[in-house]
Amino acid sequence: MTKNYRIAAILGASLISAALVSPTMAQSAQTCCAQPSPSILNINTTADLKQAPDIAMVSAGVVTQHRSARNAMADNATKMSAAFAALRAAGIAERDLQTAGINLSPQYVYEENKPPRLTGYQVTNTVNVKIRDMTKIGPVLDALVAQGINQISGPNFQIEDSDAALDRAREEAMRKAMRRGELYARGAGMRIKRVVSINESGGYQPQPQPMVMMSRMAADVAQQTPVASGEVTMSIQLSVQFELEKIAP
Repeated sequence: MTKNYRIAAILGASLISAALVSPTMAQSAQTCCAQPSPSILNINTTADLKQAPDIAMVSAGVVTQHRSARNAMADNATKMSAAFAALRAAGIAERDLQTAGINLSPQYVYEENKPPRLTGYQVTNTVNVKIRDMTKIGPVLDALVAQGINQISGPNFQIEDSDAALDRAREEAMRKAMRRGELYARGAGMRIKRVVSINESGGYQPQPQPMVMMSRMAADVAQQTPVASGEVTMSIQLSVQFELEKIAP
């Protein structure tokens, strides 16, 4: 019995010693095996691409007024039909014409201490036109006004295949990010190990043009409307994150 008690006492002491030593040993093991935090470099770049536009968007409308809604609609339909005929004669394809909206609204006169008085009706009919020949923009606008169009918004210049142009801007932005990343890495005595992430912003968004009112009388005496298409700018912004590593001696 004495021998058994002695063995139990020895085992108990060993367990207590292990419990006291194990946390310290585990902490030492974690400390010696912990991995250093990676060196991260963030680079922001922008690439702009300028290109001559190949399409122009124009919004053209007819506004008519009459005492009766029927006559206002009929007058508007006559002028808009003539405008469509002029567009087709100028070589504008059916797929490049789209009615944007037709609006009929009553017109009132408001006087003090009197109920509103109906004076007639106003009709607005608007069509969106895509012009693919940049040399025809001025003549098309003049032809529309000659047929009764009295509202024009545009032209809004665009690039039809904007994705291909934006891809070229993306390539340039990434090349700039890589060059700049390698520059900073060399300065720190390191090199790029891998690309961690790439985030993109920007792109091409045509800016809306203000509505321009044009009178037929002014168009009759004016020369052909001059239009300069210039260039369209597309911009891509990239935020690239690199992981760096030390250069082995």
